[in-house]
Amino acid sequence: MSVLSSRTGRDRQRYDDNNFRLVSGCIPYRLIKAEEIEQDSTSVVDFVNKLEVLMVSSPNRHDLVFPKGGWEDDETVREAASREAMEEAGVKGILREDPLGVWEFRSKSSTVEDECLGGCKGYMFALEVTEQLEDWPERENRQRKWLNVQEALELCRYEWMQRALEEFLRVMGEEGRLRTEEDSTGFF
Repeated sequence: MSVLSSRTGRDRQRYDDNNFRLVSGCIPYRLIKAEEIEQDSTSVVDFVNKLEVLMVSSPNRHDLVFPKGGWEDDETVREAASREAMEEAGVKGILREDPLGVWEFRSKSSTVEDECLGGCKGYMFALEVTEQLEDWPERENRQRKWLNVQEALELCRYEWMQRALEEFLRVMGEEGRLRTEEDSTGFF
């Protein structure tokens, strides 16, 4: 049993003016060392192939999602994303300053037909993982899995998460090109 605990309930939950529940989450990632990547002698591995992303199972399900949850009234959107990564995936790290974007979606738990009710607005960030905990608050209810980006794209259950991952790839690809141009001595 984890000594850490997850926040529960929605009494501190933020909503926007259109009654959309505000959600914050992240795409946890790590860089793989070049020698760990299988490659033939004629190919050059690009930056995206050096990335792995972490997905977690939903409680009582086996499909995979990125850590996310309600943005509460006593925290910033970035603090909420970091908290969700720790609670759901058991990881800590360096959160990018700017969100990858904001996506609107319907809550999977909503059964209400009204377009506003059950609607969520999700802010997603990239999180470079620096620590992976052995024990975390939702360990009993979730499995975590490191995947290459292509696998993650194929396993994304929700279309909005696929779009967030595509934006993550675009941002990280640009960053990777800059890094490899700045450090041609073997950054990886």
